[in-house]
Amino acid sequence: MPVKSRKPNKAGTLIQRTGKLFRILILVAGAFFIIACILAFTTLPYYAWHWMGTHKGSITQAPSTIVLLGGSGMPSEDGLIRSYYTAFVANKYPKSSIIIALPGDTADSLSSPCLLRQELIMRNVNRSRVTFETEGRNTRQQAMDIAKTKGISNLKYPITIVTSPEHMYRAILSFEKAGFANVQGLPTFETSVEEDKLCYNDRDLKGNAIVPPIGHNKQLRYQFWTHLKYEILVIREVFALGYYKLRAWI
Repeated sequence: MPVKSRKPNKAGTLIQRTGKLFRILILVAGAFFIIACILAFTTLPYYAWHWMGTHKGSITQAPSTIVLLGGSGMPSEDGLIRSYYTAFVANKYPKSSIIIALPGDTADSLSSPCLLRQELIMRNVNRSRVTFETEGRNTRQQAMDIAKTKGISNLKYPITIVTSPEHMYRAILSFEKAGFANVQGLPTFETSVEEDKLCYNDRDLKGNAIVPPIGHNKQLRYQFWTHLKYEILVIREVFALGYYKLRAWI
């Protein structure tokens, strides 16, 4: 008498499909990681990140308004470098007004917006030039609120945005979408230490001689990891640009 084959139940089928999907995800993630590591040994991540900061980010006219997009707040590495660049361009164009766009309580002297203003004052920027935009929760809303504050008749005057390099392209597109006709940018690029100061002689430091020396290998010690960070910044920003495009915000 022939034995009837038992069909897998729904639970078993679901487990099989889930397992197959999980294996596919593991393979895709592994392939993505390998590609990311290979690219980190090239200059492509740096140039992609640099392009986002410079493609539209340049000052060609004296700005009537400088907008400091607050980023991570204060104190933070992001906040400090943005305030540094804002003070630089503000002192170069002393007739410009400055808007700090960052959520916070301006009545609290220890809030991030007020600390950013204090940092600008420490860098010789007159307090009377600085105002706040604290209602915006993302770049789109900040651009809209600043455009509303300025009024339609003032949107034609040059405006300079100070933000991180990877954020610059989306920020300029957002302000242009909000109605500003002449948007410029000042990306907050960091300055690297001179390369000849980073090498060392492994023998001078002694220790375990079995481990291969890397004192003169700056690519492995610094460039690889820095480029991995650039890749993350660029990928995140690509997704953000895609979302803004789908929402018709840029």
